Amino acid sequence: MTGQASGVASAGKSRRWGSLYVAEHKILAMRAYLQTLVVTIIGNPLLYLFGLGVGLARLINAPVGGATYLEFVAPALLASAAVTVSANEFSYPVIAGFKWNAVYFGMNAAPISPAQIAGGTVLAVLVRMVPTVGVYFVFMLVFGAVPSGVGALSILTAVLTGLSVGLVIMAAMSTVQEDRGQPALIQRFGIMPMFLFSGTFFPIDRLPIYLQWIGWISPLWHGTQLGRDLSYGQSEPAWLVVVHVVYLGAIALVGWKLTVRTFVRRLNK
Repeated sequence: MTGQASGVASAGKSRRWGSLYVAEHKILAMRAYLQTLVVTIIGNPLLYLFGLGVGLARLINAPVGGATYLEFVAPALLASAAVTVSANEFSYPVIAGFKWNAVYFGMNAAPISPAQIAGGTVLAVLVRMVPTVGVYFVFMLVFGAVPSGVGALSILTAVLTGLSVGLVIMAAMSTVQEDRGQPALIQRFGIMPMFLFSGTFFPIDRLPIYLQWIGWISPLWHGTQLGRDLSYGQSEPAWLVVVHVVYLGAIALVGWKLTVRTFVRRLNK
């Protein structure tokens, strides 16, 4: 009787805190590549900001978008760091949860709902993403790339950008039945073009008009513009700032809804 009561209590906790248990499992699993994470978190901002923001900036004397080249490119690199984390953590690990180690089915066998499994996965990725973006921002401060007093808010816009991209990737990867290189295709034909055509290294209006639409629909461009608004006070109409926020939020919401629907369909069939 006591064992039965204990089981009921454990089941109740799982139903209440299931997302946290899933997040804990995912975070503990990240320890397998902790050294790589630490090197990446520190090395990437150092190399990118020094190579592009300092090295290349010496060749670009004219202001870009009303700022120095270092100030211009840094918010884009910050948002790109969040997108990179999302692209990595919401691709192969999601496929693995359904197919290779099938851990999602084991979690669902306990009193943890598909929505909690999806939510816990997102929480775990945020635990990785926020420190990554935070350290990147610290390096931006060290390099003198954040003249604005509200620049720290660009951490939030970068995380929102990463989530908007990542939840769409998660929704797509949760439908994968057979691995035919879908994550690699997303990197080559999604993340890389978005990185190149989203005004990361130069203003989007420098592109031919027939290529500018790529930036307009890119979450990275909207996140980068928000970061520039905050980090050095880029001048944009208020309505456009609202569009950036609403667009990113809408993509994240749609991605989340599609993800939950697919998790429910696959885990409860």
